[in-house]
Amino acid sequence: MLSDVVVVDLTRALAGPHAAMMLGDLGADVIKVESPTGDDTRQWGPPFVSGHSDGDGDAQESTYFLSCNRNKRSVTADLKSDEGRDLLTRLVRNADVLIENFRPGVLDRLGFSYARLHELNPRLVICQITGFGHDGPEATRAGYDQIAQGEGGLMSMTGPDPEHPTKVGVPIADLLAGMNAAYGIVAALHERNSTGVGRVVRTSLLAGIVGVHAFQGTRWTVAGELPRAAGNHHPSISPYGLFRTADAPVQLSVGSEGLWARFAPLVGIDVADPDYATNPLRVANREALTARIEEVFADAGAETWLARLAEAGVPAGKVRSLDDVYSWDQTRSQGLLVDVDHSSLGTISIPGPALRLDDLPYAGARPTPGAPPRLGQHNDEVRAWLDAVDAGSSSD
Repeated sequence: MLSDVVVVDLTRALAGPHAAMMLGDLGADVIKVESPTGDDTRQWGPPFVSGHSDGDGDAQESTYFLSCNRNKRSVTADLKSDEGRDLLTRLVRNADVLIENFRPGVLDRLGFSYARLHELNPRLVICQITGFGHDGPEATRAGYDQIAQGEGGLMSMTGPDPEHPTKVGVPIADLLAGMNAAYGIVAALHERNSTGVGRVVRTSLLAGIVGVHAFQGTRWTVAGELPRAAGNHHPSISPYGLFRTADAPVQLSVGSEGLWARFAPLVGIDVADPDYATNPLRVANREALTARIEEVFADAGAETWLARLAEAGVPAGKVRSLDDVYSWDQTRSQGLLVDVDHSSLGTISIPGPALRLDDLPYAGARPTPGAPPRLGQHNDEVRAWLDAVDAGSSSD
């Protein structure tokens, strides 16, 4: 779908690489420009895995890097050198998108202000990803995921109780910023079809976190009620959360009065019980209701209760570990695990894209996914492509 789009990816770590990878999943030609020492995440580990190298010894590959750089070509360049700046200039002239996540002002000092980039290529869509926004009193702060989770309020709502703020188990601020960047870029490319010029798209880790406060945000801004961590139970719906059985917990979601009518008889509660007859009553009496449910659930294991809940039409599920997730037939049926042919590691399995288009097993126009590149793997290939493009432009 984006096979005619060339993306210059100047980013490192996770937010920017994730955005560029999403575009690559949809067919864009993503050229990842790395420093001679490579993206920071190439050194983030363990775990590392060993593969063959072009020289002597084994090549060490970071599983962190592998997670966010599929469908890209890698070139190395020192942007502080004349040769590196020349390469970037040539790429910008032939690109549709440039993504960067330097601190504000770094590109300017390298000689590539946004004004200069648009002089080189007026059609260029530029995406800037920062930690806390490109302007405002804290624009110069470095952005790291867990700091953004805390500063953006997410950790205050996550965890067993208000005294134990807890981060999400993945770098969710980075991932949300990357997703927001990708959809902003696609919108700017669509606009360019009408205007003929590119624009600057900006987002941040802070914006990613605040942007998904959802009902917890309006709970404060409209109702004046300050959300606090409440463990594994929904603050506005009951019963909705994690419940213990005889051997393992199950997740339960009774999100409507119709579902309550199906669920209550399973645990011996009268649907019209005056303490639980409506959702606001069930929320107000959550502790007592949870205790009654878990007392009944203690008579059987998780699989038995999941079968009973499914038969009654009550949404429920187990808590899977990742080995279980990736061996689950449903995960595999959705293309969420893909095999790629890595130049050093051979065939490896990595998490796949979240989108499916029509009946294609893999997102976008690519018949098969591309493996994350080795550092500088495409140095010669990209330079040869630039030579060919520049030669064609000269002949025109």
